[in-house]
Amino acid sequence: MKNDIRDRADIRKLVTSFYEQLLREEDFKHIFLEVAEVDVLDHIDKLIDFWESTLFQAGKYKGDTVEVHLDLNHTFKLNATHFSRWLEIFNQTVNDLFAGEIAKQAKQKALTLATIIRLKIDDLEQRRLELNN
Repeated sequence: MKNDIRDRADIRKLVTSFYEQLLREEDFKHIFLEVAEVDVLDHIDKLIDFWESTLFQAGKYKGDTVEVHLDLNHTFKLNATHFSRWLEIFNQTVNDLFAGEIAKQAKQKALTLATIIRLKIDDLEQRRLELNN
């Protein structure tokens, strides 16, 4: 029987496993390592803070997740397929490792985050098109 997500150690397990899966895919590997030139270990630490703050109100994450993705979109266009695949891998990782209310919340918050970022990118792209016409 799987446990629910209980603490920072569980979040570390989730985030580490998720990125192991994500970076096996060439498109994501290209985005993270070549386009954004992300220091993966630093990024994982930030994401552990993000998820701990999101799920347990730890107050450790101080970044702007939406703005980071909007900035990335200027360099490399993120599309609906990127977001749906990201979410699919995230949900599968949660399902493989955990079961319970916090695990459900993590998947719901990931869906909300992906949706918000995608909508903001779409809105920004639409405004750019309007300004160029």
